[in-house]
Amino acid sequence: MKSQSASFSASLLTACLLFGAVWTVTGDYCEVNVCHNRGTCVTGVDNAPFICICADGFSGDTCNSTDTGPCSPNPCKNDATCDVISNSRRGDMFSEYVCKCQPGFDGVHCQNNVNDCAKQPCQNGGVCRDLDGDYSCRCPSPYVGKHCQLRCISLLGMEGGGIAESQISASSVYYGMLGLQRWGPELAWLNNKGIVNAWTAAPHDKNPWIEINLRRKMRLTGVVTQGASRMGTAEFIKAFKVASSYDGKTYSIYRGEGQRKDKVFVGNMDNDGTKTNMFDPPIVAQYIRIIPLVCRKACTLRMELVGCELNVYLNMTGCSEPLGVKSRLISDRQLTASSTFRTWDIDAFTWHPHYARLDKQGKTNAWSPATNERTEWLQVDLETPKRVTGIITQGAKDFGVVQFVSAYKVAYSDDGQSWSVVKDENTRTDKVFEGNSDNNVHKRNVFEPPFYARYVRVIPWEWHERITLRLEFLGCED
Repeated sequence: MKSQSASFSASLLTACLLFGAVWTVTGDYCEVNVCHNRGTCVTGVDNAPFICICADGFSGDTCNSTDTGPCSPNPCKNDATCDVISNSRRGDMFSEYVCKCQPGFDGVHCQNNVNDCAKQPCQNGGVCRDLDGDYSCRCPSPYVGKHCQLRCISLLGMEGGGIAESQISASSVYYGMLGLQRWGPELAWLNNKGIVNAWTAAPHDKNPWIEINLRRKMRLTGVVTQGASRMGTAEFIKAFKVASSYDGKTYSIYRGEGQRKDKVFVGNMDNDGTKTNMFDPPIVAQYIRIIPLVCRKACTLRMELVGCELNVYLNMTGCSEPLGVKSRLISDRQLTASSTFRTWDIDAFTWHPHYARLDKQGKTNAWSPATNERTEWLQVDLETPKRVTGIITQGAKDFGVVQFVSAYKVAYSDDGQSWSVVKDENTRTDKVFEGNSDNNVHKRNVFEPPFYARYVRVIPWEWHERITLRLEFLGCED
């Protein structure tokens, strides 16, 4: 009986195909794949008995037709769009289509990546890196800005009094003259005068340090150190390390660019002269520590910090630059998500997080999560902390269905573990940003005030049809 039933089913399928009948099956996939040319048969879509998802180059109800026309398949490269134009003759050449290139590409098929560094946009020794449709400058310390056009060399207030005594602390304090002289950390400002005019660590302190709490994250490009004299004896720090922290709990010892070992800075050679050491790359932190390694007589220090506010160039041209999602300065591995959706559970139609690039083209051209829940998120690792000033979002289509995120929250983190949600300045509650109203138009939101972080998450709050997102973050380097 089973053999007869199978034979009958096969005959019925053959007859249905020959006479154009509709072969109706149940389940996610068709029991028999009636789609030609590597097409995939799927059931349960709208009211259709089945649909065929065709491979590139094929079309028709059962993928039995070859796509025709100059734009099938798309001859344009690098996410360019292909537009069919009326046939026109120019000499002996016929033109049937035109490729509309994304910014930063040219050529008949948008195959050429324009070298945005050719015009040498980086100033003051900055090194230019060409991106897809953009460029970035790696600026030598102390220069900052999109083109390395600004210097970050302000004296931060040890000598001028801008840093209060309460912001300076130390591992220990030396008391001289039978305890009458207190060489405390609050005295450690550059060129301080008087008999007691510097910080000195206690003799028993085997791991001394002095720390400045800047009360907010700052960009530090250097430190100026100076010793002092006590009872006619010169005391100063010959060598030291530098540590920094965002929160005053977790510290990192400074290392030079690409170095695996902690950097040891050369300090002073006498008690009164100053020695300047620059940080290249700069340090971005709220807490900065000087850790003496080698001292003459005693670890005695006067000092000044050199740097600038993080928003030293916060303006529409200086700190609203794309941070690299669209241009691919941010790599695929830097884009992660809580989950990923697959249309009809087909691998070829997986909406990966690294597809969430503004203006990305293709059949699957955005990120979409496995569920429509407020627990889903898309995350960008900027690799180094940056000042984030805004975001641009965009929806997409899934086989003609318009999908987008209409409202969302934004969270940020320094370490990828402890997160803060952007707050509404008036209510101090989590801010819900207005998102998109269609699948393609850009929607821009500004963060006021901006925040500073390495990791940023977008948390969809409301959506149309399905959570679907393409985006770009705006901001500037440290």
